[in-house]
Amino acid sequence: MKFKTGTKRRGRALINITSLIDVLFLLLIFFMVSSTFLEQPGIQLDLPQAESAVLVEEKKFTLFINKEGKLFLNDKEIALKDLEVRIREVLPEMKDGTLILKADKDISYGLVVEVMDGVKKSGVKRLVIGTRLKQR
Repeated sequence: MKFKTGTKRRGRALINITSLIDVLFLLLIFFMVSSTFLEQPGIQLDLPQAESAVLVEEKKFTLFINKEGKLFLNDKEIALKDLEVRIREVLPEMKDGTLILKADKDISYGLVVEVMDGVKKSGVKRLVIGTRLKQR
């Protein structure tokens, strides 16, 4: 058997990545356009900070307690005495029975416990306490 002894060079294999870059940009544009932007109602709160805070998906229903102790379900003000009734009215609209509670850090602990008790009595399955991630 005879082998060639010449110093013939093979050509380098090149991969054309132009089409891959196009696909990458199309995917990037798709995810940017299809992502949703959630807006919070305009209630000024100074949320407490926690290092162990875990990010959860923003839910449709959020209960706010501001510095003055006023309650807001999303953007509508409600009285503490009407809390259970109002939450029972919107409970069928909560797809997984989750309510987020965001309370100002300067309000009374007793008020927060009273609100949490009313929320649980109204039939909410899961109550999430809203905090801010502590800055290091």
